Amino acid sequence: MDNAPQPLLRPLALGDLDLPNRVVMAPMTRARAANPGLAPTALHARYYAQRASAGLIISEGTWVNRQSIGFINVPGIYSDPQAVAWREVTDAVHARGGRIFSQLGHVGSVSHPDHFDGEPPVAPSAVNPGEQSFTPTGLKGTVTPRALTVREIGQTVADYRTAALNARRAGFDGVEIHAQGQHLIPQFLNPRLNRRIDAHGGSLENRSRLLFEILDAVTSVWGTPRIGVKLSPYWVSGRAFTADEETLVEYDEITKQFAGADLAHLHLVDNSPAAATPTPDRDLAPFARYRPLFDGVLIANAGFTQATGNAVLDAGLADAVAFGAPYIANPDLVERFTHGHGHGLAEADRATFYTPGPAGYTDYPAAPAATGP
Repeated sequence: MDNAPQPLLRPLALGDLDLPNRVVMAPMTRARAANPGLAPTALHARYYAQRASAGLIISEGTWVNRQSIGFINVPGIYSDPQAVAWREVTDAVHARGGRIFSQLGHVGSVSHPDHFDGEPPVAPSAVNPGEQSFTPTGLKGTVTPRALTVREIGQTVADYRTAALNARRAGFDGVEIHAQGQHLIPQFLNPRLNRRIDAHGGSLENRSRLLFEILDAVTSVWGTPRIGVKLSPYWVSGRAFTADEETLVEYDEITKQFAGADLAHLHLVDNSPAAATPTPDRDLAPFARYRPLFDGVLIANAGFTQATGNAVLDAGLADAVAFGAPYIANPDLVERFTHGHGHGLAEADRATFYTPGPAGYTDYPAAPAATGP
């Protein structure tokens, strides 16, 4: 009989970190920082510590400056009080033997003037992305943003560096640059939203310049290999984001450029139709496309189950799998995977995904301990 552990439960070297398993807790906005300083609280510390058996936790996206805000009650990493508060979170995770990266994010134009006392959000160009923003008074459509000046782009890069420094001071094990979805970095990559005629617009080399400037700035604080990057080539939303072949080819080229960056990981999100249908025979083509282009640790994300997660690892198309929604109601997800068929996954209450307080956040129980094979 083969007693080898299932692929998800095998150890993994992530740069110079040793992970006990390949189950990654994906970054998830949960909107629990209901305080004026947007600092994490004791509730955050408990939430993340409950999930410390993951091979790696990647925190919710954290704001790198005031301009980056685009969702209510999401914590930042740009101020000293925020860094001090995050230290309580990382200490709690480490006390339970876990590892945690901070995800650094900026939503750019996918924000709203309600977050900025009536001032417009910033973006590569003055183009409304046609998205929605979570404001203090509910969901609202985005507006035409203000284009960042050359000086402001430089300041934004500097703010990422400060955020990375704060994350290090806060005791994180590394950082992940959020370049996913419809946020600021993908806005710069997108020629429909980036209409600049300077060094940050036009060619793919210019449109990807901000991403690599941020990567260089963060590397100056952390060194390698403690930095990950999260990409979503297949993202489709609003009026601007389409996963056409031209877009995918451009992401091919960006991915190739990471080969010499000595990243901790490349976190690849598939939000193609296949990801919305997590069937046992789900199409793994999105990961098959990018696997040959990146020889470091590749984390696959979106719609995976235990079975399909093991399958993508077994096929050699990824090195780890990130789970988002399953971690909301299953803080002991690794243990449930370990004992497999005896413990089904609990279902999360969607009504409490973004509500204040512990309900639907820290009150999901672990499964009863297994008593047999």
